[in-house]
Amino acid sequence: MKVLIIGAGGREHALASKIHQSAIVDKVYAIPGNEAMVNVAEIHNEIAESDQQAIVHFAKQTHIDWVVIGPEQPLIDGLADLLRNEGIKVFGPGQAAAQIEGSKLFAKQLMEKYDIPTADYKEVSNRKDALAYVETCELPVVIKKDGLAAGKGVIIAHTKDEAIDGVKAVYPEEQGQVVFESFLEGEEFSLMTFVNGDYAVPFDCIAQDHKRAYDNDEGPNTGGMGAYCPVPHINDEVLQQTNARIAQPIARAMSQEGYHFFGLLYIGAILTKEGPKVIEFNARFGDPEAQVLLTRMESDLMQHIVDLDERQPIDFKWKDEAVVGVMLASKGYPGAYDKGHEVSGFDLDSRYFVSGLKKDGDHYVNSGGRVILAIGEGITVKDAQTAAYDNAKKIKSDNLFYRSDIGDKAIK
Repeated sequence: MKVLIIGAGGREHALASKIHQSAIVDKVYAIPGNEAMVNVAEIHNEIAESDQQAIVHFAKQTHIDWVVIGPEQPLIDGLADLLRNEGIKVFGPGQAAAQIEGSKLFAKQLMEKYDIPTADYKEVSNRKDALAYVETCELPVVIKKDGLAAGKGVIIAHTKDEAIDGVKAVYPEEQGQVVFESFLEGEEFSLMTFVNGDYAVPFDCIAQDHKRAYDNDEGPNTGGMGAYCPVPHINDEVLQQTNARIAQPIARAMSQEGYHFFGLLYIGAILTKEGPKVIEFNARFGDPEAQVLLTRMESDLMQHIVDLDERQPIDFKWKDEAVVGVMLASKGYPGAYDKGHEVSGFDLDSRYFVSGLKKDGDHYVNSGGRVILAIGEGITVKDAQTAAYDNAKKIKSDNLFYRSDIGDKAIK
């Protein structure tokens, strides 16, 4: 079997590494990939992730059996539909179903219609109404601009002034869809779920992401500064509730509304006093959750995808060890940052997944905001955390920073 991975980040590096291990896969390709994937995939960085026709042509010419789409933008742009129209199997939803991530309003309306637990919300379509709403709304309030935001489009306003500033930030122009949500108290977790129409199979191992840029969940939201799994203080009963109240109902809802979803549905959930509720849905693996979950997964990911396609039972197998991933990011991220700084001290092995590096002569330089994830494994989360930070400290650069508390919630 030949498998093509679409994407260039750490999530795609992890997908390529895991699928490369599959007993049913002969060769892995990546478009555009990154240069750190060379040990696990044939890289084709001459083709852009956005060049749909070139991707379809490559898949046909190379006789690709399966395409696995990593990032959200190609899904929102309809790449899966184009490939399927050419008879190529794709792990990833079509454009219509990908709205579950592409439009926060679409997701909220669907949850409201099918009574799926989430925060109360209000939709506004212009800056004037938004500013009027923050004069009277309950605080804190969550402000989300409709559409993709790469994990960074959420503002939590604790005061009226912060809410006003938040509205101005999400409204560079007068018009635009914005969703206000009630603030939910609780602990967040990420549940990956295989979905084929109304057939949903949640992973029986959850992960916890760390969205804020700095220690103690301070600073702006990012695409994710680290993650770990399993999450020992969130028990199996919560997982069962999340499956019964969210995963199964949202799969049925999508199917009943005529949006056939085939791929990975990410459920960003929060455990409140009333039970688990939805914060967000993504139409693909989380990043960096994919890196830690796929490191811990012992069973064959590609076989799981085939079984999902055929609606066969999926039996996950996991290592006993916990896994912690620490993201090293360019200084200034998620705001402006400099590129081109040398990064060294790492090997292209299972201890590192690369998000934003490129070759410059005989060495690597940073080329993105999130740069490289250091992985650690251990019998406990504490052991895995120690190993992850040992690996993070081996990386040499004058322009990277990382949080020092990834995994602390499972230890303290």
